[in-house]
Amino acid sequence: MLILTCPYCGIQADETELAPGGEAHLKRAGPDASDAEFEAYMFERRNPYGVHFERWRHAAGCGKWFIAARATDTLEVFATYKAQCTAPPADVIRAIRARRPDWEGWK
Repeated sequence: MLILTCPYCGIQADETELAPGGEAHLKRAGPDASDAEFEAYMFERRNPYGVHFERWRHAAGCGKWFIAARATDTLEVFATYKAQCTAPPADVIRAIRARRPDWEGWK
């Protein structure tokens, strides 16, 4: 079972108390985007085998959105952090590299 710690209220919650929100750190297509760019934003998502950054909502708790850095192959959770971050914080990257030295980096 997947257990994540909410960075806002500090509660450890299992997946039944959370709502998934898909891939994190997406760049939204603006009003001047082409049809192809808008389609890519709406429908194309990464689904990596390994390290992935995902949005989660603490639905049965404080209700806030946050981001989890986790491994899709093992369900290992590296860190959770606030959703306002536009990129993974340096300490999260260090935590991932400490356990996955062969990781090629995000994006």
